[in-house]
Amino acid sequence: MISTLEAPVIKPTKKQTNSFQLAGLMITIVIGLSFFTRIALLFKSAATVDFTILNLLGIFGIGLCYDLINAAYFILPLMLYIWLLPGRIMNKRWHRFVLYGIFFFFTFGLLFNIVSEWFFWDEFSSRFNFIAVDYLVYTHEVIGNIRQSYPVEIIVGMLFLTTIAAIYFLRPVIKNATGYSLPFKYRSLWMAGYVSVLVVFYYLVDNKFKQFSENTYVNELAGNGLYELFAAYLNNELDYAQFYQKIPNAEAFKMIREQIKTPESQFVNNDPFSIERKIMNPGKEKKMNVVLISVESLSADFLGSFGNTQKITPNLDSLAGHSLLFTNLYATGTRTVRGLEALSIGTPPTPGQSIVRRPKNEGLFSMGRVFEEKGYQSKFIYGGYGYFDNMGYFFDHNNYQVVDRKKIAKKDIAYENIWGVADENLFTLATKEIESTIKSGKPVFAHVMTTSNHRPFTYPDGRIDIPSHTSREGAVKYTDYAIGKFIKEASKKPWFKNTLFVIVADHCASSAGKADLPVNKYLIPLLIYSPGNIAPAKMERLMSQIDLGPTVLGLLNFSYTSKFFGYDIFKLESGRERAFISTYQSLGYIRKDTLIILKPQRIANAFVPNFKDGSARETDLNKSLANEAISWYQTASYQFKNKMMK
Repeated sequence: MISTLEAPVIKPTKKQTNSFQLAGLMITIVIGLSFFTRIALLFKSAATVDFTILNLLGIFGIGLCYDLINAAYFILPLMLYIWLLPGRIMNKRWHRFVLYGIFFFFTFGLLFNIVSEWFFWDEFSSRFNFIAVDYLVYTHEVIGNIRQSYPVEIIVGMLFLTTIAAIYFLRPVIKNATGYSLPFKYRSLWMAGYVSVLVVFYYLVDNKFKQFSENTYVNELAGNGLYELFAAYLNNELDYAQFYQKIPNAEAFKMIREQIKTPESQFVNNDPFSIERKIMNPGKEKKMNVVLISVESLSADFLGSFGNTQKITPNLDSLAGHSLLFTNLYATGTRTVRGLEALSIGTPPTPGQSIVRRPKNEGLFSMGRVFEEKGYQSKFIYGGYGYFDNMGYFFDHNNYQVVDRKKIAKKDIAYENIWGVADENLFTLATKEIESTIKSGKPVFAHVMTTSNHRPFTYPDGRIDIPSHTSREGAVKYTDYAIGKFIKEASKKPWFKNTLFVIVADHCASSAGKADLPVNKYLIPLLIYSPGNIAPAKMERLMSQIDLGPTVLGLLNFSYTSKFFGYDIFKLESGRERAFISTYQSLGYIRKDTLIILKPQRIANAFVPNFKDGSARETDLNKSLANEAISWYQTASYQFKNKMMK
């Protein structure tokens, strides 16, 4: 006789398994779709991938490991659900429909991820990274950009139908897993084992194991997009002292003080950790207006002046013939905020996020501060909303007045997309701001940041001969048109003769290449145009983006106290030139014919770069040159961390 207090034990039949079979099914789906994604991206990048046996084994072998690890993380919500859900509910027939819904949600998300990775790869030639993390923060701009660039409704509809078909196909397996639930204590043992595996993965595995090939595309293919997104989120900022090769701080600062000293400068004190120095330029200071135009994604190879034959920059090429043209200038990074950092505070790129995006970035020594001390009004003029990428906050708290699209009346906007107003409307705003400052009796330093040369590549119709929303080349040509129109209209203004126009890119349109840091993907144009003041010429010496500020101040004969890491290229002795290029983790230092790359895990390697195609051949590491590279990056990181850039 069975006691009424005892519940009958439900034993699994031969056709049933316990509910953790659902987790196994989800793992299979994740790995299968990850494999499909890798195949798709491999075919997309076939022209740039080295198809060797070793590379293929790495792509699919290492890739499978990351897929398994990603799947283990991915099923965490499902594992918690199975663990905590009472068995009496799991065993209900109606509950299978709940599981259909759960699998529909996760499968749709995985399919959507495939599409997202495809488009992200198309734009950046990499798996998800820090940029994708930023995109999750600035959802308004990013979602708007996606909607304006791609047929989102059609894509989502197709994914929806595909997911329905997949769940219909999987329903027998899902149904079979709802018939029996282990007792809670056994489910807890399963869960404990699973959590132990996650802990091992978290502490022993990172995204560095995929760096096995000299071909960057191969390494990216060996990764897993969702895992890379998770890794980027956790490592949004990197402490140089913790992750990179270093030398004693005293030695690093001794080296940097030797390297940063130039003929026109003198250190203001004997503090061994200070780079503060007095810049002394002879002659009368030129209180000229300065209009600095940082152009979105303007690679040097878009210009005819650098060999392009598409004729998409006729105005810039014309200006180049009447300007001081710099032909060997390198951007410090691959994002707008990195370029703005270099142009405003003149510091080498520190690992992780740009200082523009970091906390405690107020009151730094900046171009805005120097001009303000000289009696100027400094303005940052932007065609988008200043809150994006923290640009507004950064400039507002570093001696600039921020002027963004909020200052433009709707009736005055000829065209706008999610990133900002058309560049011609931006320059109309800039003209008004420049003239209002000059009328107030002050010279102006206006830093104008364009937006039109950005996906979705849209602009007003009828301006150029390439239809809007068709190509990067069209966006480049439209931006060139807007700059040409601005300069032409400015030439009719009374303040034109006393104005220095500085045109430079924030970064290149693409940073992907076969090498980790392809040097040709960092080459950007710089034109300084001021008829009657600046004679047309070419400056072919190696130069970093952080040198632009000191060089412009030198052309104005300004004497000032400086905390910039940059050089006035015209005062620098021959042979001391250097440049910095970087991603979020790889820090590059170009000196003569050598590229030093510093990476986390205290790695330092030397390469002989090909400045034409961006490839690089590894060579023996010169310890002295490596320490030189370390000293620049280590001291810059130290100065920001210890508030010495204030």
